[in-house]
Amino acid sequence: MNSSTQSLSLQGVVGPLEALRDLPTDGVSRGTVVIAHPHPLFGGTMQNKVVQTLARAFVQCGWQAVRFNFRGVGASAGVYDEGHGEAEDMLSVIAQVAPDGPLALAGFSFGAFVTSHVAQAVHAQRPLDKLVLVGTAASRFTVAPVAPDLHERTLVIHGEQDDTVALSSVMDWARPQTLPVTVIPGVEHFFHGQLPLLKSLVVRHLKA
Repeated sequence: MNSSTQSLSLQGVVGPLEALRDLPTDGVSRGTVVIAHPHPLFGGTMQNKVVQTLARAFVQCGWQAVRFNFRGVGASAGVYDEGHGEAEDMLSVIAQVAPDGPLALAGFSFGAFVTSHVAQAVHAQRPLDKLVLVGTAASRFTVAPVAPDLHERTLVIHGEQDDTVALSSVMDWARPQTLPVTVIPGVEHFFHGQLPLLKSLVVRHLKA
């Protein structure tokens, strides 16, 4: 957490949701990104290093970044719900921190799976400026397709040596959509030692 990070208590469907908001240093934001964390049953929280890296990339590019704990994690009420309730959580967060204005969504691992379904729901109602999916858990969950008109605004990143989610499963998901996937050679699921590169790729996408 830094001096520009604020603690939030938001209201979810089953009770309070714990969240953090990271603000650009000048306090002026060009929009809001909501970021989803990895699997709640395997230690995933909003403090995950990849999630923090995504937040830093967006903040560097002038966005305010909101990370939150899914139900049953940290101070967030409820219990794990296999992605269904977690998508409700993310939609609740969006409704409270970004009811209008420019919106971006991002997620890592299980969070990318949840984000894909939330993006599908949100895109039917309002524009999405950017979508970032990292380590997308395509081998473990049914990831929603990305709408064709969102492809140019979408960044999918995966590690070549991901031992949690095989790259082949992500390619199998992306192939029917002709959705590009950025592969980082030699990198595993948690991007150990390559978080600066991950950040730079996201920044490049946001500035494009």
